[in-house]
Amino acid sequence: MSEAVKEPSMLLQKEMIAKNYDAITSKHQSGRKVSSTFVPGNLNELLASFGILNNLPEINAIQNGMRKLSGDYILEAEKSGHSEDVCTYVKADIGMMGKGNIAPNGKPFPDPDVLLLSYTGCYTFMKWFELLREEYKCPTLMLHVPYEGDGHSTKNMRDYIVSQLKEVIIPGLEQVSGVKFDIDRLREALRNSAKAEDDLVWVLEQGKRTPSPIDAYFGGVYYIGPIFTAFRGTPEAIAYYQALRKEVQARIDAGVGPVTPDGSNFSDQKYRLVVEGPPNWTSFRDFWKMFYDEGAVVVASSYTKVGGMYDLGFRHDPDHPLESLADYCLGCYTNRNLPTRVDILTKYVEDYQADGLLINSIKSCNSFSAGQLMIMKEVERRTSKPGAFIETDLVDPRYFSAANVKNRLESYFQMIEQKRRGAARAA
Repeated sequence: MSEAVKEPSMLLQKEMIAKNYDAITSKHQSGRKVSSTFVPGNLNELLASFGILNNLPEINAIQNGMRKLSGDYILEAEKSGHSEDVCTYVKADIGMMGKGNIAPNGKPFPDPDVLLLSYTGCYTFMKWFELLREEYKCPTLMLHVPYEGDGHSTKNMRDYIVSQLKEVIIPGLEQVSGVKFDIDRLREALRNSAKAEDDLVWVLEQGKRTPSPIDAYFGGVYYIGPIFTAFRGTPEAIAYYQALRKEVQARIDAGVGPVTPDGSNFSDQKYRLVVEGPPNWTSFRDFWKMFYDEGAVVVASSYTKVGGMYDLGFRHDPDHPLESLADYCLGCYTNRNLPTRVDILTKYVEDYQADGLLINSIKSCNSFSAGQLMIMKEVERRTSKPGAFIETDLVDPRYFSAANVKNRLESYFQMIEQKRRGAARAA
């Protein structure tokens, strides 16, 4: 297979991610502390204020999936007793540890100095960190984030999180790092975050244009890379999103779509989709190709919101630093109830003038997959646009059937065409 063509911003974010891995694996030379934490609800600005590096286990699983390594790691974990039904991110991570714990740069991961779990709706994260705690025997800090079961947060919820930050998380990070908490340093990071978040939202909202200058799912995973991982709150993130915004503006000015992996500008866009659920990583390029071969562009997606619902108006606020961190955690997509997710996806279908909602149901991810058929039917009812359902997995190659996915996509596009013809006759 020929080398995939990448836009300049994609190459830039790849360099940034590589830089973070180099910093993590050189911990013993630099003397810096390393945390393990997760993407939804991550407290990157707070960690950075203590000089702690941020390693994200699910990002490691994604990297290994795209490198075709996760299949062997999953089998390694299953040999040690983990069920086939366990989240494959977990098994890819546990299996990686059993095979040398090698980072994408080819160097071994150091043991983390602290496990920081910000719990935002995914129960698996807690069990995952129990396994990591048994392996590493390091301090574990948990920030419990109340679930938005009623569809909104309350002052009591926010106050509860702030009290945990003050009484548990910050003292714990002070002890691990040996650095005294500096609220002004945190404020500066939050100020940087807000600037980057402004540009990210601008980029994602360009999917409302025709033709769309972005792909908000396959291309979107590159757009969100720096802000959802170790760079939110840094000057590097500001520079990245400024560069990305200029790149998208150039495509708007030229009237072209995003670049596909084969190097063509995807401008002949027949179908506009909203997609719910994470992508498949082990066959990412083939999965993407199925869409642009059919002329389908994703104009909005829920996956690009798992690290923050910035498009709904939230920004990190340096004037209210701890309260801002609490609001961020509460508002993560995985912490929102199903009716709220229906509202969000319905709004995307309408605002982005999509032809319908496509759900990629992930076999091993209950956090996303629970209730998705109900979500699809309700969005169909509200928008009168057809929905469709495909099934893959995160990083387990055994559960990606290219023929099955392709057939379902083709059937879905035929359904959209029938719906269009019916609407034309009615008019």
